[in-house]
Amino acid sequence: MSTETPPAGDAWTVRKVLDWTIDYLKKQGSPSPRLDAEVLLAHSRGCQRIQLYTQYEDVLTDSVRQKMRDLVKRRAAAEPVAYLVGHKEFYSLTFEVGREVLIPRPETELLVMEAVRLIAGSPQPQLLELGVGSGCISVAIATQAPHATIVGVEIHPATLEFAQRNVARHQVGNRVELRLGDLWEPLRAGERFDWIVSNPPYVATDEIAGLSADVQKHEPHRALDGGADGLDIIRRIAQGASAHLKPGGGLLVEFSPEQASAIMEVFQTDPAGYQEVEIIPDLSGQPRVLRARWPG
Repeated sequence: MSTETPPAGDAWTVRKVLDWTIDYLKKQGSPSPRLDAEVLLAHSRGCQRIQLYTQYEDVLTDSVRQKMRDLVKRRAAAEPVAYLVGHKEFYSLTFEVGREVLIPRPETELLVMEAVRLIAGSPQPQLLELGVGSGCISVAIATQAPHATIVGVEIHPATLEFAQRNVARHQVGNRVELRLGDLWEPLRAGERFDWIVSNPPYVATDEIAGLSADVQKHEPHRALDGGADGLDIIRRIAQGASAHLKPGGGLLVEFSPEQASAIMEVFQTDPAGYQEVEIIPDLSGQPRVLRARWPG
């Protein structure tokens, strides 16, 4: 695909472009060259990934080849595939993403699963999400728990716009209310919730430079930087949550596995008197989500 014309007697078919791109991205250090190639080519052709394999011998048009060439060049420079195609799947739902939002991660699905499990027996649970980002957590909970209502708070206006579009896309605007502000700032006096959920910034400031190139160069640092030990925002959540929880309500907070002991200490020693402070492992067995209850 790097030349203007293929070798004599050959043509730039779906198969040939995939093979070339997989090999090229592998040499450029992509951790998932086949998946990257398939997603980028499907996007360039305006089709589903599965259709690539039913149209293996189709010859690409010049315009599709040019679009694919540009995308591959950007991917080779470590630009995330999700930003290149403008969307990312999370909890079997598609979310619009861009450089103003952190790309949803599979491990964050645990936060959704646990929230849905905990509210299953409540007639009309009210939830608060702090740091709503793309809206993937609130939207996913809303689609799985039609009886729940959710308030999502986001401090950055450009980020909130993505969440608003994703709420509209999945038609949950009647149960997901988005507000602009810093943590508790946009909440009304006396407003309390059954559960507070958050995937806050939790990367230590001096560790950001060591993140993979696609994250370090392209994703918003404000959604990653949790201060000197990565726990600045988490401490603020622990300190303020009791003023916004119903008695017996609780929190679910995502964190990095190596922070497990530190985050347990934050909640176990907080003056609010949290109880049932537990760590929930992800599917790989790594500590991933903290759960705690406030007795009231």
